[in-house]
Amino acid sequence: MKKLRVGILFGGRSGEHEVSLLSAASVLQAIDKNKYDVVPIGISKQGQWLTDAHAERLLHGENAPESGRHLRAGDPEATPGAAVLAKGEAVIVPPVPQSHGLVPFESAAPAGQKPIDVDVIFPVLHGTFGEDGTIQGLFELADMPYVGAGVLGSAAGMDKDIMKHLFAGAGLEIVKHVTILRSQWEKEPKKVTKLVESKLKYPVFVKPANLGSSVGISKVHDRKELAPAIVSAAGYDRKIVIEEGVGGKKRKARELECAVLGNDEPRASVVGEIIPGAEFYDYNAKYIDEGSQPVIPAKISRKQMKQVQEMAVQAFKAVDCAGLARVDFLMDPKRGKIYINEINTMPGFTSISMYPKMWAASGLPYPELIDRLIELALERYKEKKKNRYSRN
Repeated sequence: MKKLRVGILFGGRSGEHEVSLLSAASVLQAIDKNKYDVVPIGISKQGQWLTDAHAERLLHGENAPESGRHLRAGDPEATPGAAVLAKGEAVIVPPVPQSHGLVPFESAAPAGQKPIDVDVIFPVLHGTFGEDGTIQGLFELADMPYVGAGVLGSAAGMDKDIMKHLFAGAGLEIVKHVTILRSQWEKEPKKVTKLVESKLKYPVFVKPANLGSSVGISKVHDRKELAPAIVSAAGYDRKIVIEEGVGGKKRKARELECAVLGNDEPRASVVGEIIPGAEFYDYNAKYIDEGSQPVIPAKISRKQMKQVQEMAVQAFKAVDCAGLARVDFLMDPKRGKIYINEINTMPGFTSISMYPKMWAASGLPYPELIDRLIELALERYKEKKKNRYSRN
């Protein structure tokens, strides 16, 4: 049988570009080369699509990190994906439906650019322009099977404000929050400060509504810290979500996570817990510093484990997700009450990331997880092909 041709898409224009390189490096190293023809495809920070004429060199481990070395966001040049971005050849990606995916008419290709010929895309893209429905829209226009959530699920899962509305509508417990616009803050900062303080108690967390990997997030302990935090978040998005913290000054909230896998009948992994090395699990704690500790499975009761798993599946369905998602929770350290925090429709995917590790602890090793995600992409594409788009 002809091998399935899989495009591993990574990089992108978001603030999580380096994280994407790390995720792609792990996928490129773990994917079964006997089962798939693998095509690494990079997107530079400027938005240029690149592929490597010598991709086999990357896929056989050259330019890979040293054995046993942790992949961290500070080491993007040590990843195979970095070589594609540094030495790759430009390609064009028009949204023209073709039998073999993202393939343009040869006559339409500008000089020096080549078409991409793949059967399914595995987008290991995080954040803006990769996890927010935009790239998924391109795949839909091209009639291309791809791993992960569709346009709606991706967009809803990225926007923390819309996400919370959907969670609340599904009956899931969420923390108190206020959503403001950058324009509101710029026009009436005193009024916004008064609004926040009338609705929430310090400490609060200030976040860009549309971003991931804790980029642009600040923990605010009092009024003097509020304005700089809002300005920081406003640099990443026009919409800012401000959430009341869970727990007290002495006892911080427990940060629980659960991985979900599937399409119409998703299932949940064992629950994990992150014990941050910093005050909270921010970008540095996730990808650069080594102080945070993952605990899998989390040290919670069977009843709490089941509750988190059920809530994770409910959240997955609430945003119309598909393929994969990691759902994050906060547990009140005093009362044990569990709040859903957010869903990540394309979570960190390195071999040391929580999503693959939770599935490994649930009996699904990393290479088999990759296989299952590709199967789910093709399954969802097959289901979509049943749709009619005209009356004729």
